[in-house]
Amino acid sequence: MARGLDHIVHAVHDLEAAAELYRRLGFQVGARNIHPRAWGTQNHVVQLPGTYIELLALADTSGMAPHGPGFFSFGAFNRDFLKRGQGLSMLVLEGQGAPDAAAFRSAGVGDFELFEFERESRDPDGAAIKLAFALAFAADPLASDIGFFSIRHRYPDRFWNPAFQDHPNTAAAVAGIVMVADNPGDHRMFLETFTGQRAVLATSAVLSIKTPRGEIHVMQPAAFRDRFEVDPPTTEHGGRLAALRFSLRDIDGLEARLRAESIPGSSDTGRIVVGPDRALGAALVFERN
Repeated sequence: MARGLDHIVHAVHDLEAAAELYRRLGFQVGARNIHPRAWGTQNHVVQLPGTYIELLALADTSGMAPHGPGFFSFGAFNRDFLKRGQGLSMLVLEGQGAPDAAAFRSAGVGDFELFEFERESRDPDGAAIKLAFALAFAADPLASDIGFFSIRHRYPDRFWNPAFQDHPNTAAAVAGIVMVADNPGDHRMFLETFTGQRAVLATSAVLSIKTPRGEIHVMQPAAFRDRFEVDPPTTEHGGRLAALRFSLRDIDGLEARLRAESIPGSSDTGRIVVGPDRALGAALVFERN
């Protein structure tokens, strides 16, 4: 089964500061949500068609479940990630729940229990709605600083809403995610299994996979620096998520917005990059649609 991007987790120390940054960048940011007590986390969601950004921070960690045999703790992973700094912590694909967990186990990329949970949210009118999800976790031993899972939305019609996807900065889609790794080819087998897609480009410096929704690029740190003109995160613990790519209809409007908000960004033909020093550990790349 081919799996497209569902969402990216952007882990931060201060959730409201992160929400305010994304608003200043021209995104519509959803209401704050609380995760299950065993996770000890909270989030805001920035939704685009078929994909979203999950701004995530710790909440009450007193009931946080630890990692265990066959059990991946979402909360413990992000807690440990944040001890090392802010940034893009998890890559999440669309999924089917139990069949994905079985497929990952059979392929040797994840022997974890399926995790299912519900939470309350709000529709555009403020009315309470119930959401439910099933998560199938996977692991790349060469990228221990990245959490991987697929997600099944039990009530997708309640979650996805065009009213949440209309952004003042004219963002139309998440174009893709960029990892950095010393040897991109080392991640090929895992990513092909995780996405269900064959790599379309594989060199010593870059690995690229086109999913049904968005691209995944793995780049050597030097190649990343040359392309985006910002420093990548350290690869001390293996591969890292480094950049999030957005497609925009009005790139000139975003440039004016950044000037008005005093947010520095490097500009190239049809592309603006807000570096990790200003974007809470992540490079945010805006490209002309």
